[in-house]
Amino acid sequence: MTEVPPPAAVFAHPRNAAADCPAADRSDAARPGAGPDGRRASRRRFLKLVGISLGYFMVLLDLTVLSVAEPDLAASLGASTSGLQWATTAYTVLFAALLLSAGAVADRYGAHRVFKAGTAAFGLVSLACAAAPGLGTLIAARALLGVAAAAVVPASLALVARLYPDPGERTRAVAAWAAISGAAVAAGPVAGGLLVELGGWRAIFVVNAPIAAVVLLTVVGPAVVCPRGRQRIDWWAQGAACLALAVPTDAVIAAGSAAWGHAAASGVLTVPAVAVFRRLERRSTAPVLGGGLLRSRGVRAGLGVGAAVNFTLAGDLFVLPLLLRHEHALGPVATGLAFLPLTLPFVANPPVTGRIVARTGPRLPILAGMALLTVGGLVLAAAAWATSPYPVLAGGLLLTGFGISFALPALVAAVVAAAPEGTAGSAGGVLNAARQTGATLGVAVMGALAGTDPTPGGAAAALAFAAVVCAAAGGTFARRPPRATA
Repeated sequence: MTEVPPPAAVFAHPRNAAADCPAADRSDAARPGAGPDGRRASRRRFLKLVGISLGYFMVLLDLTVLSVAEPDLAASLGASTSGLQWATTAYTVLFAALLLSAGAVADRYGAHRVFKAGTAAFGLVSLACAAAPGLGTLIAARALLGVAAAAVVPASLALVARLYPDPGERTRAVAAWAAISGAAVAAGPVAGGLLVELGGWRAIFVVNAPIAAVVLLTVVGPAVVCPRGRQRIDWWAQGAACLALAVPTDAVIAAGSAAWGHAAASGVLTVPAVAVFRRLERRSTAPVLGGGLLRSRGVRAGLGVGAAVNFTLAGDLFVLPLLLRHEHALGPVATGLAFLPLTLPFVANPPVTGRIVARTGPRLPILAGMALLTVGGLVLAAAAWATSPYPVLAGGLLLTGFGISFALPALVAAVVAAAPEGTAGSAGGVLNAARQTGATLGVAVMGALAGTDPTPGGAAAALAFAAVVCAAAGGTFARRPPRATA
């Protein structure tokens, strides 16, 4: 669900960008120089970098800002637990599935075209979300928003590589990209609380339109134009991937609402949906998932960790706002501020994690992060069960925030290192897809355990379950081989 930007060094080489495009000429953006002309070119290039980063910022802001709006959304539209879950997971299901091919789409049609189209669509569809007259319309619009987000994220990194072809400059640019976009993680809950307080839940979507307009204005010009490619995209397999994620998610959500007939029907449909996807994948000349990539035990263990981390984060962001509203009587602004112990480590800690990865490798920070997530989940569960005062809850949130900010940035390096030679870009795409799949399941499972009006016992069960998931994923990763199997 929520992205924690990776250490800049992971993407220092172009082959690690999901949809990299080579510099076709020595344009102003790519030409270093001294004097007034060189300084003006550098300023223009930096302005475009800020615009590209704001596109990623917009996607992340929309992910974190929604959590604070859940109580107001439920009251306004009469949403049940399953309705709130689908308002969240409609976004992540499409986002997860389409991330698998988003890099190839950017390569095929040009990253700048995909980025601009995704940004414009994100702004327009956000307005449709704000104007939604009912829950069904909102869920449909959120699904379209997931499509737009999948277009923006990998293309944004490819454009950074286009702007900064020099490896040293690119590393610094990616660090700035990560810092600007990462600020959305900390700003989301607080901004969401203020927006909901001022204008209700619809305001959290309206704010995306002016951000999208600013992004589009800053990325015009030849400096961020990428050539078209010839990569083939298997749209049938991609659609099957979306279906294979959506149907079991629907089954879990329906089971949580005690709609057993609905859950059974979706559960039965899961089998043919997955079978169709696997059949299309085997026959495809452009498969969504690379078989060689998934044969690496190190990659599989890393994908499990990524899914577990986002399972916990997305589930916490779904359950805790409802708990804070019903058990602690916090309003939107206070709820947003209450999440600062969780979100501030996302901004402060990734640079530290990057230095640790550079010195010791990714294994230690990943295991430390999973241990912190496990302990943090247990503290949150105990605090929910005992209806403890906020400082206890804040301690669990702080442990969780540091756990995520240790594990995820290091995980990018671990999966790329474990991937077979020449599949680094695909590994990054599959990792992001696994994380969004984990986020989808986190909302579905933890929301089902907690309910719309979570009791202390229901919330505690959901939070403790997340701790178990993190402990299991961390244990599996600890037993993985030290290097990839080709």
